[in-house]
Amino acid sequence: MGQMIEITRPDGEMLSAWCSGIDPARPSVIVLQEWWGLNDHIKAIVDRFDAEGFNALAPDLYHGRVTKDADEASHLMNGLDFAGAVHQDIAAARDYLKGINAHVAVMGFCMGGVLSIVSAAKLEGFAAAVSFYGVPPKDVADPAEISIPFQAHFGTKDDWITPEVAAELEADMTAAGRSPELHHYEADHAFFNRTRPEVYDAEAAELAWERTIDFLRDNI
Repeated sequence: MGQMIEITRPDGEMLSAWCSGIDPARPSVIVLQEWWGLNDHIKAIVDRFDAEGFNALAPDLYHGRVTKDADEASHLMNGLDFAGAVHQDIAAARDYLKGINAHVAVMGFCMGGVLSIVSAAKLEGFAAAVSFYGVPPKDVADPAEISIPFQAHFGTKDDWITPEVAAELEADMTAAGRSPELHHYEADHAFFNRTRPEVYDAEAAELAWERTIDFLRDNI
């Protein structure tokens, strides 16, 4: 079972994060939240990584704010300083974990999936990256800039990160000489979130989890 800890950002400010048990012999994974905040669902994913043999840490990108209301979640996401989240909060998580074991991956869901791509494109030091149904605008980060092993998961019924968006990401990365590993599921956006029964797809979620674990074990 994880616990809240405090880590230091590059600017010297403190940042809260949910952290698994730590073993220096294990590689590490940064888990990036959806637009709801650092809620019990994200904490449970950190704990699942722990059970699979990884150190894992989820930085609190909203600095204490959590919601179950979609309008408030949208407000919080739109108000997030994405550059600060990447270059301060996610960089802090990277530095903390690399101080324990040099092998660190970054992954996330929805907003966190966007940020995992931005982090993989803009920050050094990651061994691999995974995005669940999140793609940033190209003026924020171009996925073609990602040079590390990259895996992504998309729902074909997703009306936000549509199949067309996923296809463009794959085309751009392939044109740049990258070899992304993309998986598509007959499922909605947020199909991995078991706390949202209206979109959760147990079969797709379990398959995506198995693929994620295999990918991370192969690359970090």
